[in-house]
Amino acid sequence: MNKKIDLKDLKKFESKFDKNEKNRIAMNAVTANGIVASAKNFEAYRKDRFGFSVEVEAGKVCNQKQSGRCWMFAAYNVMRLEIMKKLNLENFELSQNYPLFFDKLEKANHFLECMIETIDEPLNSRVVSFLMSSPMGDGGQWDMFRSIVKKYGVVPKNIMPETSASSTTRELDDFLTKKLREFTCAFRKERAAGKTAKDLRKLKEEMMETIYRMLCISLGKPPVTFDWEVRDKDKKFVSERNITPVEFFDKYVGWDLDEYVTVINAPTADKPYGKTYTVRYLGNVEEGDYPVKYLNLPMDDLRDLTIRQLKDGKAVWFGSDVGQFSDRKGGYLTSDILEVDKLFGTTFGMDKAERLDYYESLMTHAMVITGVDLDESGRPLRWKVENSWGKDVGEDGFYVMDDKWFGEYAYQILLNKKYLSKKQKKMFEAEPVVLEPWDPMGSLAR
Repeated sequence: MNKKIDLKDLKKFESKFDKNEKNRIAMNAVTANGIVASAKNFEAYRKDRFGFSVEVEAGKVCNQKQSGRCWMFAAYNVMRLEIMKKLNLENFELSQNYPLFFDKLEKANHFLECMIETIDEPLNSRVVSFLMSSPMGDGGQWDMFRSIVKKYGVVPKNIMPETSASSTTRELDDFLTKKLREFTCAFRKERAAGKTAKDLRKLKEEMMETIYRMLCISLGKPPVTFDWEVRDKDKKFVSERNITPVEFFDKYVGWDLDEYVTVINAPTADKPYGKTYTVRYLGNVEEGDYPVKYLNLPMDDLRDLTIRQLKDGKAVWFGSDVGQFSDRKGGYLTSDILEVDKLFGTTFGMDKAERLDYYESLMTHAMVITGVDLDESGRPLRWKVENSWGKDVGEDGFYVMDDKWFGEYAYQILLNKKYLSKKQKKMFEAEPVVLEPWDPMGSLAR
C-alpha cells in the first residue's frame, strides 16, 4: 500500500468485505444493536455462575453515583464489615462524603506544593504539563485513602450525608480545577517578580482558604465531634456522645493501618518481580508518612494471597481495568463474555505486559472480592465481586469474575501484611524504585 489511501485501495477493501457474507450479517447486527450487544457470548453466562465455595458476608451494595470515588467505596466496604461484626448490625455505611472533602482539600494543597517544587521548570515541560492536565479529580489509590483515614478518621453516613455535589462531582471538580490553574498562574507571576518559595507559601494560605470555602459550600462542613446512635439486630441501643472521627475509627474499625500493604502485578520488563515501586508526585496528604508503595509479584502470588485472606473471613480490596470485556449491566467480568474477535474477524492479541506498555490497559476501578469458587485442587475458577454501582446491576450489585479475567485485568490488591510470606515481607521493606508520574502504575481508580 502507498503512503496515502487511494480509490483502488477502497475498492479492494470493499471487494474483500463483500466476499464474506458474515461481514454483512455482522454489520446489520452492530448497526442495529451496537458492538457489545452483538458480540455477547450467551454460553458464557451459563458457565460463569454466581456460586462460590468460599464467601465473606458483605453489607448491602452501595452506589457511588456520578462520582469517581470507587477507591473510597471499596475501602469502606471492607472496613464497614468490622463495624457490622462488632455492633451486630444487619447493614452499615460510612460517610463517603467525609473523605471526599478531605481528599480534595489535601489534593489541592499537594498540587500547589508540586507547582512550587517545579516553579523553575518550563511551563511546557513534560512534568508540569502532566501535573497541569488534571489538577483535581476524584480518583485515588489505597495509600492515598490510608493517609486520609489516618489523619481525619471516619464517620457514619448519617453524620455527613451525601450532597448533590458529592454524588455528581463533575461541577465541583471543574471549578476547583479552574482555581488551581489560576493559582499556578499567580505563582509563576510572583516567581518572575523575584518571590521565593517561602513567599509563595504565604500566598498559598489564602488560596487554600478559598478551596476550603468552596468545599464547605459544596459538600457541607465536616464534623469535628459528633453524637451517634444505632440499634443492632437484637434491638439493642448503641450510642456515642462527643466522639471524634479518629476515635470512631480506632474504636469501631480498629485497623492498624500500617499493617496493610498493596501488592501489584505489572509483568513489564521495566518492573522486575520482587521489588517495590512508588510514583513521583502521586499522593494527596503532604506529611509524607504514607507514600504510595507497591510490591510487584507474579499473578499466582496475588491469587494465593487473596484466597488466604478470604479464607480468614476478610474481604479484599482490588483494582482492575473494569471496562475490558465486561457486561456492566449483567455483572460479568469474564474473558469470553464478548466475542468481538469473531464479530470483527480479527484478534486482540496483546498480552498483559504489552497492554501496559502501550497504554491499552491500566487500573481504572476499585472493587471488593468477597468470595471465590475453588476446584478440587484448590485453584480458583471464579470470584465474587462487590461493586459500588448500586443494586440494579449484576446480582443485587455483585459481579462474577472468572479467573482468566482476574489474571489479565487485575493489577492491585490490598492485604494485611500477615498474609505475606517472610520472603515477601522482606521484599516489601526494600526502598522503592521511583516511577515517573505518567507510568501506568500511577493510574487512579475512579
